[in-house]
Amino acid sequence: MNEVSSTELAAMLCSRLCHDMLSPVGAMSNGLELLASETDREMRQNCMELLQQSAAVSTNKLKFFRLAFGAAGGFGERVSVEEPKELVEALVADKGRIEVQWALSHATLSKPAVKVLLNFAQIAIDALVRGGRLDIGAELRDGACELVVRASGDRIAFDEIVGKALDGSLPASDLSSRTAAAHMIALLAKECGGGLQYARGDDALVLGAVLPEPEGLIG
Repeated sequence: MNEVSSTELAAMLCSRLCHDMLSPVGAMSNGLELLASETDREMRQNCMELLQQSAAVSTNKLKFFRLAFGAAGGFGERVSVEEPKELVEALVADKGRIEVQWALSHATLSKPAVKVLLNFAQIAIDALVRGGRLDIGAELRDGACELVVRASGDRIAFDEIVGKALDGSLPASDLSSRTAAAHMIALLAKECGGGLQYARGDDALVLGAVLPEPEGLIG
């Protein structure tokens, strides 16, 4: 695994967060400007709908990044699977044209597993530029959590540089805000004694992880 300082990685993740938040926050700013100058009742209603939609998108993204990138304060060592399900469903609703299927064998997952699952889901959603299907599975077996996220559709947009960040072969000098999240979960998997892998075809992208579970924390 290539070395990058924790400060540099944190800065890259912050850049990614700011990039993703810019659009919905900018839309709220535009909506407020229009609302301040608009007198037509119908147009003001349209402005309010824009503000509500942008606020919802911003809130969902912040919740996602809190759990996918942050320390996830407020959660215990294990997280209900309903939390990542709700966040992924919100991301998919914002993108549109993506069907999600879940196969989760347990009611809770460890924090590391949730972080990997959410970041896998983000990569997979971004890959479905023309829509498609997202299959997400998690199973606890033989003392480890096995995660699989599969994106299938007419066109798969996946930059191999992200794959290199996932498998640890990307030089630290080539890391950027675009690959920081993949690098982060690769480090996380290594710390847990597990690993990540991926496979890409013409119409599918499969992301997988095996993360050993601490004894006594399987729920």
